[in-house]
Amino acid sequence: MQKLSFDLAGEFVELNQLLKLVGLCDSGGAGKNMVASGVVSVDGKKELRKTAKIRAGQTVSVGDVRISVNG
Repeated sequence: MQKLSFDLAGEFVELNQLLKLVGLCDSGGAGKNMVASGVVSVDGKKELRKTAKIRAGQTVSVGDVRISVNG
């Protein structure tokens, strides 16, 4: 399992942008496609909202990659 850490610059980051910023996809559009395909989970629950607001303390999972979001 690969663990990544992301430090928020503001109050939240949109899910599709987070996937782009940590390097799991090349663009926000590709991030939206990943979310729409059902492979992304937030705090252990499947997330289908492409622009869901991800806040500090949440964990995003894509396959065997875990992203911890820090404030």
